[in-house]
Amino acid sequence: MTHLSLVISTPTSTLPFKCRIDSNPSQLNLVFAPPPPKFNTTNITLPSSSVANSKKWKNMVSFFQGFSTGGGKGRDIQSLKVELYETISPLDRGAEATLEDQQRVDKIACKLEAMNCVKEPLNSDLLNGKWELLYTTSQSILQTQRPKFLRPIGKIYQAINADTLRAQNIETWPFYNQATANLVPLNSRKVAVKFDFFKIASLIPIKSPGSGRGQLEITYLDEDLRISRGNRGNLFILKMVDPSYRVPL
Repeated sequence: MTHLSLVISTPTSTLPFKCRIDSNPSQLNLVFAPPPPKFNTTNITLPSSSVANSKKWKNMVSFFQGFSTGGGKGRDIQSLKVELYETISPLDRGAEATLEDQQRVDKIACKLEAMNCVKEPLNSDLLNGKWELLYTTSQSILQTQRPKFLRPIGKIYQAINADTLRAQNIETWPFYNQATANLVPLNSRKVAVKFDFFKIASLIPIKSPGSGRGQLEITYLDEDLRISRGNRGNLFILKMVDPSYRVPL
């Protein structure tokens, strides 16, 4: 009997899950033989229990697929918020941030801003209340050019009441300085800030000479996180601590 030797080779294939098919299979000797039997599957009837189990399995798969993909944006936001908090935690409100740190924080903030669901923050009740400053690039707040004992050590807050268009910056230990300001809406997410009074050690009021001005744009807002950017390019990241707080008129 004569045998026909046939070598079959296939190109390397790469599957999505990194499984590789051997590109050099061993030689396959094909002997002339009758073709494999063909089965007629058109008249096969599955038991009703098998059909029912098949439908049940499909429904379960469909359910879990829907569960795994639902709420994806919400999970992405929470994941980014956790990453943001972990990144800024050791940075002493930004005073210890290197340029690389600042770039990383800004990149995460940009991702959150792209997912912002509150398109008109000045019209949202979520804006109202007292916010604690977690991170900023503003040197006028960080005062990194000063020795540490002359910088704000305690918590720093910013309060906003959108209904009265008032804002307040509050320093705690050791200086307890404060500043209040009027807000002038420029659009539904951006305001001009006009400071009217400063308080030294929370006791001595000083009227603003009129030079204390700026702009603030609220670029991300939810129940506990606010991201804002100033007209000088500074980034501000704050968390809500007291939604009932009212700024003095």
